[in-house]
Parts: sequence; structure tokens; C-alpha cells
Amino acid sequence: MIDVLVVDDDFMVARIHRGFVERIDGFRVVGTASTGEQAVAAVDQLRPDLVLLDLYLPDMFGLDVVTRIRAARHDCDVLVISAAREAEAVRRAVRYGAVNYLLKPFGFDELRTRLEQYAARRAALRAAVVADQADVDRVLSRSGSVATAPALPRGLSPETAELVERALREHEGTLSASECADRVGISRVSARRYLEHYAGTGRAEVSLKYGAAGRPERRYAWVA
Repeated sequence: MIDVLVVDDDFMVARIHRGFVERIDGFRVVGTASTGEQAVAAVDQLRPDLVLLDLYLPDMFGLDVVTRIRAARHDCDVLVISAAREAEAVRRAVRYGAVNYLLKPFGFDELRTRLEQYAARRAALRAAVVADQADVDRVLSRSGSVATAPALPRGLSPETAELVERALREHEGTLSASECADRVGISRVSARRYLEHYAGTGRAEVSLKYGAAGRPERRYAWVA
């Protein structure tokens, strides 16, 4: 059984996430916290295996919680759940050792997929035997220490993702979802989903272009 601590400043959101986790075989929620200080104390008291960590907490940035629990020599894993779409937030989470980064809002299936992937990696690492460099490489790959392309969300195809990536890579400057759609030959809505995926995983940066009226236009540039 994998013990989970849910950290979110919104008690209703925390309740929903707790319900999601408790529906997944092999996982149980051992506690919740709504502030960074509460999260640090809960990790110390409950010793969870995994922390579902929101970044926007009322008393500190979520990644500062990671610094605190690492300084206290707790080795629990961290899965970031946040509305933060900035590429720098994703990059920092990776540098701080997050096992995954899930953008809010998300559904049960999205969380289940990532928790099941985490459980499989954790089991594989526990069973790993290291006899040579090939074994070391396999262990690092399973743990996420070797960079791999993030898995595509359900409904996105690798072939179309590659076309969208190529359009971003080959274009100097930024592209809007409409411009990307025209280049790739897909709908604007579909292009936006792929672009937001790349932005959410830190492989593309988002900038806002303000016009005379209406909502600002989101524009994307490849950074990975």
C-alpha cells in the first residue's frame, strides 16, 4: 500500500483529490494539509510515500515545502498538482525531484494514469538488481533521472504531437493556436490541446499578446 499526503489550500479541492486517490487500488490517503507548515509537519508525523503537492499555498511556495522535507531527511516522493503553467515552475519542479507534474483542473482518469505509472516505477526500482552499467541506466530511466518525453494525455496522438512540435521548432518567434493549426492541418481546438500539453510539461513557453479588446492571445514558442 502506498501512503499519500494530499496538500492543497482549498479544502474542497483536497477532498476531491482525496476521493480520487482512494478509488485507486494500492493507494491510501493518510492525511491532508492546507498550508506549507502543515505539510511539513504532516510529512514528519505520517511519513507518507508520496505527497500530492499544490504549489500555491498561503504561507509558502510549494517547492519550498520540498526543500524543508529534504532538509529533514525525509525521502518521500512528490507529485506536483498545480494550476501553474509557467515553464519555469515545471523546470523547478523537475530540478526538485518531482516524479510528475499534473495541471489543474484534471479528472480522475488523468490522476489514476500518473499514480499507476508511479506505482509501476516504484515497484520496478525496488526489484532492480545492479550488476553493470546497463542495469544502472535502466534504474535511472525508471526513476525518471534520465530525461524522457512526458507521456501524452489521453486523446492526443504521437503522430500529431510530432507535427506540432516540428511546427514550433521550425518557426522563428511564437505561434498562436490558429497559426499552428494552419501549419499542421488540424483544428484550432486540437492545436491548442497539443500546445498546452507542451507548455504544461515545460517544453514550450507561453506569452500573451494583448489586442485592442477582448482576451489576450496565447502564443507559444519551443524551448526544450
